[in-house]
Amino acid sequence: MKHFLILASIILFSFFAKGQVVINELDSDTPSTDTKEFIELLTDIPNASLDGYIVVLYNGSNDLSYETFDLSGYSSDANGLFVLGTSGVSPTPNLVFDKADNVIQNGADAIAIYYAAAGSFPNGTAPTTLNLIDGLVYDTNDPDDEGLLQGLNQTIQYNEGENGDKDNHSLQRKPDGTYEAKEPTPSALNDGGGIELPTITMSTSETEYEEGESFDIVFTVSETVPSDLIISFTLENGNFDGTDYTGDLSVTIPTGTNSGFSTITLVDDTEDEGDEILIINIVNLDEAYQDFNSGYSVTVIDNDFVVSHFGTPVNPTYEYVSSTAPDGYYESIDGLSGHALKDAITDLIANSSTVRAQNYGDVWDILKDADQNPANNNEVWLLYSESGRAKSEQQSSGSSVGKWNREHIYAQSRGGFSDGTSTSADGIDVYMSTSSAIIDHGHSDAHALRPADATENSRRGNEDFGDAPDLYFGPDGNAGSWKGDVARSLMFMALRYDALTIVSGNPENTTVGAMGDVTYLLQWHEIDQPDDYEMNRNNVIYTWQLNRNPFIDIPELAKYVFGDNQGEIFNLTTTLNSPSQPVSVKLFINPDTGQIHFSGVEASSIVSLYNISGCLVLENEYNGAPMNASSLISGAYVYRVNAKSGTTFFGKFLK
Repeated sequence: MKHFLILASIILFSFFAKGQVVINELDSDTPSTDTKEFIELLTDIPNASLDGYIVVLYNGSNDLSYETFDLSGYSSDANGLFVLGTSGVSPTPNLVFDKADNVIQNGADAIAIYYAAAGSFPNGTAPTTLNLIDGLVYDTNDPDDEGLLQGLNQTIQYNEGENGDKDNHSLQRKPDGTYEAKEPTPSALNDGGGIELPTITMSTSETEYEEGESFDIVFTVSETVPSDLIISFTLENGNFDGTDYTGDLSVTIPTGTNSGFSTITLVDDTEDEGDEILIINIVNLDEAYQDFNSGYSVTVIDNDFVVSHFGTPVNPTYEYVSSTAPDGYYESIDGLSGHALKDAITDLIANSSTVRAQNYGDVWDILKDADQNPANNNEVWLLYSESGRAKSEQQSSGSSVGKWNREHIYAQSRGGFSDGTSTSADGIDVYMSTSSAIIDHGHSDAHALRPADATENSRRGNEDFGDAPDLYFGPDGNAGSWKGDVARSLMFMALRYDALTIVSGNPENTTVGAMGDVTYLLQWHEIDQPDDYEMNRNNVIYTWQLNRNPFIDIPELAKYVFGDNQGEIFNLTTTLNSPSQPVSVKLFINPDTGQIHFSGVEASSIVSLYNISGCLVLENEYNGAPMNASSLISGAYVYRVNAKSGTTFFGKFLK
């Protein structure tokens, strides 16, 4: 018995010699997409080893664990602090979460510190007091969670939003062991005391560089260093590795100075690897300093990109991409009218025996192919912004600035299919059976999803479309190259899903199942006809979903379903033999004279010019001579040529 007591004493002494650890601060809810979440621990002695400790996060929805972090190999700093958090936290956390944001649940939830092996707390573990060192049950204006309080032997649940500012406040431990909400202080003692560690900030003059270019990474210390400071760092990230650059991965800041730099040269190879992102991470930093912004990223533009054989939406072509619809694909809609025609289209594009539904995770891959920028295969084409954006700038989390994401043309909240499918991609060969009755599949329907600048996507919100102040008509100065595409996407959705429609006017933005304005959408469809870009994306999506947007393949169909020809019999043979897309007709403007010259236009054809809002600005009969357009202001225009033979042609040009 005596030997047992001696052994127990040795174990307890070894445990407490490491120093007691408590939860010193928590910021679970931060502005925007929660990119600055963190947990701060405090040891009762500085520079204490955290070997053997783990941090476990519990979700109040089921009172079970959902994340565990092993602290072995880490230690607290000179103030006894240790921070776990997202990469957006400054100074950089000692342990950065793998996910960029939204890791810590907002509440009612809990955090616990255990002296235990990480493997003993797999996700889904119930709270326990065995080996519990400290616990915090918290919320953001939520009711108390009795299960977590009892499971962690706590009596108080603390509210991060107690002062009405949960986004900008954190919970901070007071000397008496209770918590209060106030402005966050990551990597600093809550009372403002302690040792103020100098910070190291890294920077580059630009955030994008092309292969073959060189740039300096500058490391700046917040104060002069008392002795030479050597900073080592890495650049590797994903496919970007040591073969992609040359340069010294170590910088020395001399005594009495506060900055140094390393010049990195990007290797200009001949391989199209796509644009890549290098990430600068400081390694083995002297414990007397703090890393302010480790994880700093730079985009590397690959100059070996490929250009497609067809044009972008702002410089469209029409004759190079053909529909890949199988022979007879549209036979079932021939000779019908009214509701019978609509029903036949629905039966075709929502056929439960052939059509496939992919999930929302797969949409990233679909769009990178279907919406690839024709001028640069390493980019996607942004719908409203009418420009390319590197595929690598996909916004999966974090800040939206300079990123692209997935725009639901039929807004999720208006369609009633928010988060209807999985966000985990599983590839083209894994799919769901579908039908027109399953509205959730509208969440991931690529015919109505487009890459968009993330900021512009947010600005658009869930508004209806149209050329009026209270409707969405794009960012300032846009050429409107997307308007017909939007119209055809909404027309498709209105027939693909039983619960959806498009209507006249401007329904309230809270309206579910109806979007407008169909009057403007028909105009947009008319003046911005399908081009090669849109036909190509229709072909790509067909390989995934095995359905097509018929209003791209057969533009005239819109008149019979939504326009002036409603109720009339649709004749497939006549329509297909009277294409409305330009074949050989082209208009060119002479910038010196302001005259418009024509190619392939029959004499006596009626030529109409529209501004990008759809307003007729000029109309004349073509008599073989150039048309005087000196009165037109600079901008984008759409032409319509009604040939004497009865064929109608459309196209765009810039003045």
